[in-house]
Amino acid sequence: MAHELIKATVIPDIIKMIQNEYNLSENEAFGQFFKSITYLNYDDDETGLYGQSALYVFSLFQEEYAKNIKR
Repeated sequence: MAHELIKATVIPDIIKMIQNEYNLSENEAFGQFFKSITYLNYDDDETGLYGQSALYVFSLFQEEYAKNIKR
């Protein structure tokens, strides 16, 4: 349960970074993040990604987003 609390406090920071970086609304940013592989890994307790900073998770999202744009 502690992991869920950590995730719930960090996700808003990640969403705000996505909004600012890509000029998206909050709903659009949520949608982009929650359908990403980065989020799947973040939500998987086995990866330990939930314990990383919002900035680190955001950087992973940026890499994934850039790759998807190039396709």
